[in-house]
Amino acid sequence: MNAAPRPAILITGAAAGIGLAVAERFARAGWFVGLYDLHEAAVQALRQRLCAEHGIAGRLDVAQAADWTSALQRFAQASGGRLDVLFNNAGVSVTLPFAQAALARHHLVVDVNLKGVINGCHAAHALLLATPGSRVINMCSASALHGQPELASYSATKAAVRGLTEALDIEWRREGIRVVDVLPLFVDTAMVRDDVSRMRTVKMLGVRLSAEDVALAVWSLSQRAAHKLPVHTHVGLQTKCFALLSKLSPGWINHWVTAKMAGY
Repeated sequence: MNAAPRPAILITGAAAGIGLAVAERFARAGWFVGLYDLHEAAVQALRQRLCAEHGIAGRLDVAQAADWTSALQRFAQASGGRLDVLFNNAGVSVTLPFAQAALARHHLVVDVNLKGVINGCHAAHALLLATPGSRVINMCSASALHGQPELASYSATKAAVRGLTEALDIEWRREGIRVVDVLPLFVDTAMVRDDVSRMRTVKMLGVRLSAEDVALAVWSLSQRAAHKLPVHTHVGLQTKCFALLSKLSPGWINHWVTAKMAGY
């Protein structure tokens, strides 16, 4: 009798940072791991290191629907036709006053962070539907709680991902698919070190989360019973405090605090 297929996860933005940490955790647990990124050489090397016998890797531009179609076809063939977890992680940022950043950069943020998630959810629906207990885990951000100055486009996309998550979880729960997200504050990744570290908010609050902290939250969401999954998981004590304050405080206070922390 053939053994049951391994549980399978597809990770976008898998070459570095949070995507890499998630890949390492799931590979250690024996999952079939799909590693996808614009940097194909990096994920092919990662596959050889982590999951040469039970994984697949390839180039994926999440903003391109055709890329998703071909990537999922290959993934399904290799995984035995299952997709237990889709982790929509690929993301980019722009960290300048809004008018100082090139319009093309704002458009790229929307294309990757929002359009990429929409593309992934739409393309993966049939495979998720065919996998009992499947779930989508979207990479969101604490910046979705209130729009952040100098992260305007990034905040906008993450707020949209939060809304998309809520809507799809309502639509798809009756089909046996859960859609949830994780919302960390600043995480020690190249994006934060290179693009965000100059921001006053980062200097004030510090960077207290590692990529492994987020990977642990994603792992927990993959293991919990579907009916016990929270729609939103706030990663780290700081994020949990900000989420609570945003619920309890009047809107003008949240707006004022956000402005002051950013130096406006």
